[in-house]
Amino acid sequence: MARSILHMLTPLRHMSPFDVNMAVDAGFETVVTYTEVSLADVVSLTQDSIFSRAPADGTRTGIFIGGKNAEDALDMVDRAKKAFVPPFVNHVFADPAGSFTTGAAMVAQVSRALRQRFNTDLKGKRIVIFGGAGVVAYVAAVIGALQGATTVLVGHDGEERVSKIAFTMKWRFGIEVGAVDGTTPEDRRVAIRDADVILSAGPAGIPILTAEDLESAPKLLVASDVNAVPPAGIAGIDVNAVDVPLPSGKGVGIGALAVGNVKYQTQRRLFDRMLASDTPLCLDFRDAYALAVEIAG
Repeated sequence: MARSILHMLTPLRHMSPFDVNMAVDAGFETVVTYTEVSLADVVSLTQDSIFSRAPADGTRTGIFIGGKNAEDALDMVDRAKKAFVPPFVNHVFADPAGSFTTGAAMVAQVSRALRQRFNTDLKGKRIVIFGGAGVVAYVAAVIGALQGATTVLVGHDGEERVSKIAFTMKWRFGIEVGAVDGTTPEDRRVAIRDADVILSAGPAGIPILTAEDLESAPKLLVASDVNAVPPAGIAGIDVNAVDVPLPSGKGVGIGALAVGNVKYQTQRRLFDRMLASDTPLCLDFRDAYALAVEIAG
């Protein structure tokens, strides 16, 4: 059997050591990183990877796409797929900044809590997402909308930037995502007024919602915070929290390590799938979500 090779592409100066470690620990025998990769570079790199091996070895060859931007990563996936010349086809897996697996794990944990604690699901729920311009928020918003929820991105610096992001989601996925201003504490309280679910995916160590703010969300069922650096993004959610009652007495909280545990297992098992599959796979956050739901239980 041909050796397993993973070509790891990123538009950044460095490939994430986290992703390299995950790939090696999953069992890839050879891992090669390519940095400062532009969209225009993807075709030549992909075709060099497919034409240097027999078609039967395409499933022993993978392309991993990193970076820090969800749209850029998805564009690179599309460019790689168009560069294939069947039967010369490899695996492709995108997870920029770990956001595809993190966002999938976050929504999967919320879905589990809704089912186990409240006997309901995501369909018809209003999900309000802070850190709306970030990659984890992007993934969570798209997954939530695809699951039938009403998802809303909150912009810390106004509505304009998150509105543009929501427009790209509509163009790419055919979904409607809302956008609201979260500049001031008053704006944030208005944003969560009708929320069933609140997600915090803002910068590490930045508090976003206080216990008093949560009083403005009378319908709240579940809140989750992926910030593992104190202070918490949402008051009362410890990093280890799993369905812990929120300080407002409304709903339960899920912390960063509870999400991270599912994220880690999801990314690892997607790498495992690449190594085990006898047909080429193209994996993104939708595959990550399906697997994260299974892992979350």
